[in-house]
Amino acid sequence: MKIKISDYPTFNKEWDKDKTIKKTKKMLKRIGELQHKMYAQNKYSLLIILQGTDASGKDGVTKGLLKYCNPIGLEVDSFKKPSEEEYAHDFLWRIHKLVPRKGITHVFIRSHYEDILVPSVEKYIAPEIVEQRYELINNFEKTIEHNDTKVLKFFLNVSKEAQKERLMERIELKEKHWKHKDGDWDTREKFDEYLAVYEKIINTCNTIPWHIVPSDKNWQKLYAVAEVVLKTLEVLDLKWPELITERFKTQEKDKK
Repeated sequence: MKIKISDYPTFNKEWDKDKTIKKTKKMLKRIGELQHKMYAQNKYSLLIILQGTDASGKDGVTKGLLKYCNPIGLEVDSFKKPSEEEYAHDFLWRIHKLVPRKGITHVFIRSHYEDILVPSVEKYIAPEIVEQRYELINNFEKTIEHNDTKVLKFFLNVSKEAQKERLMERIELKEKHWKHKDGDWDTREKFDEYLAVYEKIINTCNTIPWHIVPSDKNWQKLYAVAEVVLKTLEVLDLKWPELITERFKTQEKDKK
């Protein structure tokens, strides 16, 4: 059945704010415990992909999600317009070299999906080339999971009204000036076009399913993402590694 983004709320009216925030805090602490164990075990890894329109809150959810995690086992990358060197390689080259090694939790703020999304709307790459990328991405993600890397994909579903409020904050609030880009307002004029491409991506690059997250309110967005991440970590066979030592075995023999 085809997924329609319009069928998913940008704000869930049924969630109680205070209860949700308390539950989220417990989940985040548990995520931190399990992430630390995963790093120590060095068997599994986690790739979290965050996609969404400008001002959907990708940076914010990353900061909140990793609050109680061990920094030594974390990596975060943000993918923007490819550099000249990246353009000289296949479109997955810059992505593949950054997928997490075993034990690592890695967050992609934007990802390989930008190489379908932007060219589809802005039309600077031939449509037939862009079309081929859907299946290439499906195969790429299957390859990653084959190496014990769990891939989680989130679309942060923000309304056009909430987006405008956040873009205005970048103009009005000094501490957010650094986020402002005039080009974001140009992109906003194509909001519906970008959403249509996202819908095609969600329905076509679905070998690994997407999670569509209500993102008009930060507390709802963080709760929804944390819930999926925690469930994923809980079903992994995470164990503290056994002690490996020769020195203390020798000492025990000497006592005998």
